[in-house]
Amino acid sequence: MLQQIYPSVAHDYSYELNKDFQFAAAHYVPSEGAGKCRQMHGHTYYANVTVAGDELDRSGFLVNFAIIKRLIHDRFDHSLLNDDTESFSDELPERFPTTEVVARTIAELVQSYLDGTANRPHVLQVFLRETPTSYCLYRPKRKAAVNDER
Repeated sequence: MLQQIYPSVAHDYSYELNKDFQFAAAHYVPSEGAGKCRQMHGHTYYANVTVAGDELDRSGFLVNFAIIKRLIHDRFDHSLLNDDTESFSDELPERFPTTEVVARTIAELVQSYLDGTANRPHVLQVFLRETPTSYCLYRPKRKAAVNDER
């Protein structure tokens, strides 16, 4: 069982949902500055996705826990992250599959799904543990609300 306390994000949404899951994946970081991480190696990643919003969907969910897991686990588990060229690149440093970029990618994939839902909740943070002593937090910047009262 994954039980851990994660840093929380201050917000004023009515609902907050957290989904923990893990996936095993290999990667390498194609950069001179990556040291040993230039070689292919693997991790059992532990992830937590925090989603918040004010409205529930027609089933009474902010978002179904299973959907979050399916979006990420089914895509990345037992894979070589570098092979997912829609998410990662060997050419663009901002898309190398570092822990930071994997955390951001998880947020982007989940948010892309959420943007297509009627209640439109928001990813507030992704906590991604790569090793027992190393983890990353990614918090997407909140977009300014568009003023439609022109």
